[in-house]
Amino acid sequence: KLCGYLNKLGIKGPIKTWKSRWFFYDENKCRLLYYRTAQDINPLGSIDLSSASFDCKMENGEGVFEIRTPSRVFTLKAISKQAMMYWLQQLQMRRWEFCNTQSRFPVGSSQLVNEPLAGRTSRCRTYVVDNEDFLPLVKTPTEAVGLKAASLPAPQTSTALQNISLKHPWTEIQNTVYNICGSKQLWGNNGNVFSFDEFQEHPENMDEKQEAEEGTLEDGRMEPRLNWIRKARWMNSGFPGSEELSREKNSVDKVSVLQQQILTLTEEVKSQKELVKLLHKALEAAQQEKRVSSMYLTAAEDKDRLELVRHKVRQIADLTSRLEALEQEKKELEQILTLRDSHIQELKEHVQLLMEKNHAKQEVIMALTEQMARDLSDPLQEANTITVETLYKQQEEIEHLKDDIDAYKTQNQFLNSEIHQVTRLWTSVAENEKALLMKCACLQARNCQMESKYLTVLRKLQEAVPGLPNSHAELVKNLIQEALQWDVKEEAEEALSFELNTALCPSSEYDEYGFMTVPDYEIEDWKLLAKIQALEIKSNKLRSQEIVEKPLRDRWNSIGELNPSAELKSLIRSGIPVEHRQRVWRWMVSRHCSPVPGHYQRLLEQSGSTEHPACRQIELDLPRTLTNNKHFSSPTSQLIPKLRRVLLAFSWHNPAIGYCQGLNRLAAVALLVLEDEESAFWCLVYIVENLMPADYYSDTLITSQVDQRVFKDFLSEKLPRLMAHFEHYRIDVSLITFNWFLVAFVDSLVSDILLRVWDAFLYEGTKVIFRYALAIFKYNEEEILRIHDSVEIYQYLRFFTRMIMDGRKLMNIAFNDLNPFPMKLLRNRRSMHREELEAELCELEQIKAAYVKERAEQGP
Repeated sequence: KLCGYLNKLGIKGPIKTWKSRWFFYDENKCRLLYYRTAQDINPLGSIDLSSASFDCKMENGEGVFEIRTPSRVFTLKAISKQAMMYWLQQLQMRRWEFCNTQSRFPVGSSQLVNEPLAGRTSRCRTYVVDNEDFLPLVKTPTEAVGLKAASLPAPQTSTALQNISLKHPWTEIQNTVYNICGSKQLWGNNGNVFSFDEFQEHPENMDEKQEAEEGTLEDGRMEPRLNWIRKARWMNSGFPGSEELSREKNSVDKVSVLQQQILTLTEEVKSQKELVKLLHKALEAAQQEKRVSSMYLTAAEDKDRLELVRHKVRQIADLTSRLEALEQEKKELEQILTLRDSHIQELKEHVQLLMEKNHAKQEVIMALTEQMARDLSDPLQEANTITVETLYKQQEEIEHLKDDIDAYKTQNQFLNSEIHQVTRLWTSVAENEKALLMKCACLQARNCQMESKYLTVLRKLQEAVPGLPNSHAELVKNLIQEALQWDVKEEAEEALSFELNTALCPSSEYDEYGFMTVPDYEIEDWKLLAKIQALEIKSNKLRSQEIVEKPLRDRWNSIGELNPSAELKSLIRSGIPVEHRQRVWRWMVSRHCSPVPGHYQRLLEQSGSTEHPACRQIELDLPRTLTNNKHFSSPTSQLIPKLRRVLLAFSWHNPAIGYCQGLNRLAAVALLVLEDEESAFWCLVYIVENLMPADYYSDTLITSQVDQRVFKDFLSEKLPRLMAHFEHYRIDVSLITFNWFLVAFVDSLVSDILLRVWDAFLYEGTKVIFRYALAIFKYNEEEILRIHDSVEIYQYLRFFTRMIMDGRKLMNIAFNDLNPFPMKLLRNRRSMHREELEAELCELEQIKAAYVKERAEQGP
């Protein structure tokens, strides 16, 4: 058992005193209980070690250490350095054992009580082996720690009342009576002294506001049976005076121990008598006050009461006069004290003068003695002689330095072991927290799936409303309205780790770049679809957060300087995390399009002085740019002026193109990610002049039309069933896909998937657009094949890209299922279809010219 006497620093206002206390470790609650003596039955207080840390500072003195709890710091002092280190090491070990047990079994579990002793011992032994790397195992100081220390007398204080806890008189009286009597008769009736029905239990909590020496005990209750159990535990744990005395073989030792106990109990009786006297005085004063009050209340007439009041007034006047006399006497004593202090100061100055004279005489004597020694000694010995006093001082200083070095080594070893153990405990807590967060993420994902399924059922019912009775149709309508009013946000824990924060934190109406998480459609059917899509996307995020997103983010965090490589290409295809996207985009733009310093500012000055022909069209397109993004949804949004300046600067930078509808969306996405308008301008230049083929945004859009024919070829090769389905119902997919290629899927895909497409598009070029366009049709192929009406197919193709919810699945189709996809084949197809298209355009021009000529010849 871990127990023994320690000195505890008590604080009474500005006064700090050391009080001797008997400390006992309660392994069930991981608390350090302290009593006034080892024979006490009720504790004065307790220290919770489960969340405490330990510290020892050599400058505080030998044997002094601290226990820091969240509410208070306890300063204790052992009798020696070895005892201090033993206490610290044992407390560390017990804290480690308790915390490990708590992490394995929930609080209140029966397994905690029934755990085999071998299991606890093995964990304790494991901790000792790990801890020996920092602090060797300290030998047990049997004279200061353990049950044998209880048979020794408690350390005595200078005064009898100094060691008594005046904050707990009831506990002191109970412990004293129990120690003096010690017989079972006094405890036989109800299980405590004075035959009371209750007495204090071990304290559970310490009052944070109390800075007194003992802490505040809760007024807990316990049944008589618990009193007997606790008393039996103390009696069986080696209570001195019973088994210890019976084990003594020498009668002389028995007598000496008994005599020592008699002396101890005599001192206890003296201190208790003084305490009783104080309580008697307080009781007499209270009784006197009670008698006067009762006389006043029982007086029959007002005259009698007036007489009592007058008597009280006379007493007050008498006390006032006595107080004035005492104050006058106090002033006289203070004057006398001042005179004595001045006289003492004069005597001190006189003594100091005498000591200085004596010191001067001693110096003269020493000087004469050294001179005489030099005269008598040999000149060679004089140079090598060191005075005995100097040598003694040097040796003493060396010893002190050695002691300090040893002390700081021990302190360093202990602090290293404390840091090691606290780090391991923190790691264990972090792992448990991570497991709980993952469980929370799984539950949230499941909840999103259930909500999505519920909304899907409502949508099916919505489609069947015309065939339902009026009452059922009204019920379905109400359920849909209620579902549309649900807030997509879901509550989550506030103190989440950064890895799961983006998935578990409360979702807002907008994402990181300002896009609406649930688009606001006017058509009720589309509103329900948007809600279903938002829930499915959130569910996919939650399920893939730990498996995919966290390892991906860790790989991005490990990348320093960016250099083209296969690994970087794979990472970019998987999607760039939000915190790295701006840096990577700037790097990709600067690789192929070196910004010219001052060029953007000159273009702005030119656009300010001269109006561009495309200025009117730009102003018309600004309000129609990214209407589902809060940064562009209002004419007063902050990014609208920046977008205007970027488009005007580009129209002056590239006069051949000037402005083409669709450039506003490309520039808007660049502004959202890069934030700086000049960087967005160079990103737009990079896309139009480097990534896209020539004439992609010209007046004829000839290259855009070529890409549509190339895409149809790839669609026939990669998805022949779907292309045959389109041809059967005469569906022209270019009506849907032309805008995809022109603006790189802006306003077609949800923001999360759109930005991943742009990540790969900026790094690899237009081949990515072909890959993702084919992947979108592959993703929804089965749904399209189920539709057998051309009008319904066109209606489905209008919004089916918004129904793509699993971005990882789409990426896997684009970059894995559609392989091989060589760039050489793409260039050859473009060249072939461009020649065909130019020939067709030339033929059309000839037909047009012939028609115009024929009309001219016919005349009016």
